[in-house]
Amino acid sequence: MGQGNVLRVVWPVGLALAGTLVPPPSSRAEETPEVIALGSRRELFVDRLIIDELKGVALKLHTPQLMPPVSPPRPHGHYATVLKADDKFQFYYRGDTKVGNHWKKGWEQYHEGEVTLYAESEDAINWTLPKLGVYDDHPTFPEGNVVLMNEFLVNHNFTPFIDTRPGVSPEERYKGLGGLAYQPHKEHLAVRDRRGPGGLTAFVSADGIHWKRLKETPVIPEAWGKYFDSQNYAFWSASERTYVCYFRRFIKGHRGIARTTSRDFIDWTPFVEMEANLPGEHLYTACTQPYYRAPHIYIALPTRFMVNRGAATDILLMSTRGGPRFDREFAESIIRPGIGRKGWANRANYAAIGIHQTSPAEMSLFLTGGRRYALRIDGFVSVNAPLPAGELVTRLLTFSGKELEINYSTSAAGKILVSLEDASGSAIPGFTRDDCEPIYGDHITRVVTWKKGSDVSVLAGKPIRLRVEMSDADLYSLRFSGE
Repeated sequence: MGQGNVLRVVWPVGLALAGTLVPPPSSRAEETPEVIALGSRRELFVDRLIIDELKGVALKLHTPQLMPPVSPPRPHGHYATVLKADDKFQFYYRGDTKVGNHWKKGWEQYHEGEVTLYAESEDAINWTLPKLGVYDDHPTFPEGNVVLMNEFLVNHNFTPFIDTRPGVSPEERYKGLGGLAYQPHKEHLAVRDRRGPGGLTAFVSADGIHWKRLKETPVIPEAWGKYFDSQNYAFWSASERTYVCYFRRFIKGHRGIARTTSRDFIDWTPFVEMEANLPGEHLYTACTQPYYRAPHIYIALPTRFMVNRGAATDILLMSTRGGPRFDREFAESIIRPGIGRKGWANRANYAAIGIHQTSPAEMSLFLTGGRRYALRIDGFVSVNAPLPAGELVTRLLTFSGKELEINYSTSAAGKILVSLEDASGSAIPGFTRDDCEPIYGDHITRVVTWKKGSDVSVLAGKPIRLRVEMSDADLYSLRFSGE
């Protein structure tokens, strides 16, 4: 891919985040190598943070496989959220009720009739609609699975999350945002005059079912969003130690993504417009969320909106570790509309919030219409090698732990060899290429061993570099484990 299609994170001088240290540019001139404090974090290859050189190998974007739909095919509206609680999965999605005897008659009545529906599951594939008793039986939803209604504008895109902040009150374990800004048309502004300002309103809950407002007025004002008619997701970031919200905003005439943070979920910092769009590109639904196996990396699955192609949409892959930029190693879509008219209809492809493990080897993504796509665990992007051998060389890093653990796959003829080098680039005795036991096969977790064993703790805390020789193989992630 040409460099013109790549947006990469460039951190401010001397910024330390999530255990990484990026020295000022002058360090390079002084020939002081950069060292990444990896600790025991798992690293994926959705960006190039730990990559120094790719020799005869390349980064490869993997295509999720379409699986049988969730059962029943709904629940799933345009904006949906799948959460993993301690004992179950929880699915939140939008429904529309009748207003009198009519559906969606006018802008006010359309939003008046929206509700937030709920389903739950043990496996995130087979869902039930529990009769919750939160609201009286409704003729449109006799199942009784409504968790929020009579919240004008909020139910259009209400998006909850489980708050993992240390010390959070049990009564506020679940939080969520929802709402719209009033669009600049006469009838919309007239509604605002009667109902008050729009924007994103904050809600809290102890169980994800019984919700109440954290504050009566919106915590993120309508002027920020223009128009918020997307899925605006917030979460607690353990790496940044703050709440983070990615929301929809028009940027230079195009649908784009902005970011704001908060210490208390009420007062939010002035927003920053994210660098994400390619020239002329519209991005709906930021869908930016901590990756469950490496929460310091936020995975984004935004919708690319093609205005001049019948409003067709596909799904992209981006990532960020905080800051004002997304990394876009790949401009191509990760999920295409597919064969047939249905996938090419107006706004037919939106990804839900939620990337979850659904088998020992796979994780699932959930899309409009009850569709489910599966990827190998950590399998968004790999370092991919052809049959002729190539090499991945990492930047200098320090680690904590006793063993090097990799997620990889080879062909029957392929293999991987790992050597560890010191800061000068010399192979460390006992951890050379010739000492490494050849690795072949297909494992989500495999510990690298050398002739003297797998224990690398003697090198913990010291700057080292990994040199990974690969042949007909994919490397998806790595980490040092067993502290």
